Amino acid sequence: MTGTRTVLLVTHTGRPAAVRSAQLVLRQLTAAGLTVRVPEAEAGAFVTGDDPTGVPPVRVVQVPMSPAAADSCELAIVLGGDGTLLRAAELARPSGTPLLGVNLGHVGFLAEAERADLVATVDRVVEESYDVEERMTLDVEVTVAGRHVATHWALNEASVEKAARERMLEVVVEVDGRPLSRWGCDGVVCATPTGSTAYAFSAGGPVVWPEVEALLLVPISAHALFARPLVTAPSSLLALEVLPETAGGVLWCDGRRSSELSPGARVEVRRSTRPVRLARLHQRPFTDRLVAKFALPVHGWRGSADGSGDDPARLPGG
Repeated sequence: MTGTRTVLLVTHTGRPAAVRSAQLVLRQLTAAGLTVRVPEAEAGAFVTGDDPTGVPPVRVVQVPMSPAAADSCELAIVLGGDGTLLRAAELARPSGTPLLGVNLGHVGFLAEAERADLVATVDRVVEESYDVEERMTLDVEVTVAGRHVATHWALNEASVEKAARERMLEVVVEVDGRPLSRWGCDGVVCATPTGSTAYAFSAGGPVVWPEVEALLLVPISAHALFARPLVTAPSSLLALEVLPETAGGVLWCDGRRSSELSPGARVEVRRSTRPVRLARLHQRPFTDRLVAKFALPVHGWRGSADGSGDDPARLPGG
């Protein structure tokens, strides 16, 4: 890559450990000659105050918290949990900038590295030693009586949920233009394979390997005989109609962007033509990621016939 290399750094600044990690990343990248951008709302955590290492804080390029923040960046490094990565995806998706997550949270399923591997991770960035994969996203449109109300997108899921705790949400579910069923429920999750390990998983949906192209439809606490999670084609159009007798609901996209749903509202969910790109340092099977992130019991596994095989729970970069 020629010219000045630029990286966007997004940090969960509410965690002191994340700020310290960000300062380390800033110094390591700038020492290697890279330009580092930091959202204006976060920059104060790095450019002011005393540094416990005794080294003056490095200078950063401050940018507005907008979709243009990642323009011309080769990578966005994200320090935090999955919530921070979802926030960074809002900045990186318009320009197609890959996201490299370093987990400072709990599960951190979307992250590629852990805090203990931070120095080595930045070295890989400096060396441009990483691969990039694309993850499906969703386009979400809300209409009322044929009138457009809102447009959203989601990496993990779009969920239609009840607005009042004391009342169920009454919806009719449609797949590819045909009615499927009516549910009285707490809500319905429409998810991507990436989101199959997030809200959809908590609601009882299946885990879907990222390489599988599909859309998931998962009811939440539905009062119906037919209320199983469904896996549809990636080309399917999923629609949820909030029935008039319902008090209303709310649409959430990745738990970050929302719209109120009045009685009679219609939510359409389809595959987007614009993916989110993730940087990968390890070519590990998705099975190993599941084992590492969920601490699944695999002791006693012997592997291949010759008895060789690494314990997936002990492999780096879970």
